[in-house]
Amino acid sequence: MKDTYKHKGLRKRLVEELLQKGITDEAVLKAILHVPRHLFFQGDFVDFAYEDKAYPIGDGQTISQPFTVAAQSSLLQLKPGMRVLEIGTGSGYQAAVLCELGVDLFSVERKKSLLDKAYRLLSDLGYSPELHYSDGTLGLASRAPFDRIIVTAGAPKVPDVYLNQLSLGGKLVIPVGNAEVQRMLRVTKTGEHSFDTEDFGEFRFVPLIGAEGW
Repeated sequence: MKDTYKHKGLRKRLVEELLQKGITDEAVLKAILHVPRHLFFQGDFVDFAYEDKAYPIGDGQTISQPFTVAAQSSLLQLKPGMRVLEIGTGSGYQAAVLCELGVDLFSVERKKSLLDKAYRLLSDLGYSPELHYSDGTLGLASRAPFDRIIVTAGAPKVPDVYLNQLSLGGKLVIPVGNAEVQRMLRVTKTGEHSFDTEDFGEFRFVPLIGAEGW
């Protein structure tokens, strides 16, 4: 499948919609404008790639709604070169957006089939994040500390392991709540054992599965 002028036009329309919904981070909007989201879809869902909705990608997982991807990416307050850990590679779409933002990305996925698909697609698109097949609820101690951590599944609580793997001044963006609805939190590490937490409202994600999740 190719990235046609039609697809680029649909992405431009999507970016305009996100802007109307309150996404103002120019770098994030530019990244979403550049990443061909339709390539992360399969079968009948391809025609819906540029609607602001989440869709199934197999293995009981979904590709996140573009607004959610844009919102989480904006909350990270990224700068090029930052070390970023993504929990839940999934389709690879969020990873592609983060790569477009120029960060040094590490991504963890617990489903091997999804990870393999994401690896092939991201490589084909010219992105080279470091992907790991493991329990994302445990973070990635071998590559810590991180300037930013983004969690793309709903957690029952904020795992201490993520906080421990943040660098001083680092930020964790994570949806926390029950299995059906969560609050989007941004936790900033202000000291060795001190943190500042901000709440950015209600979101819906698939559950975070693993030792420190559901």
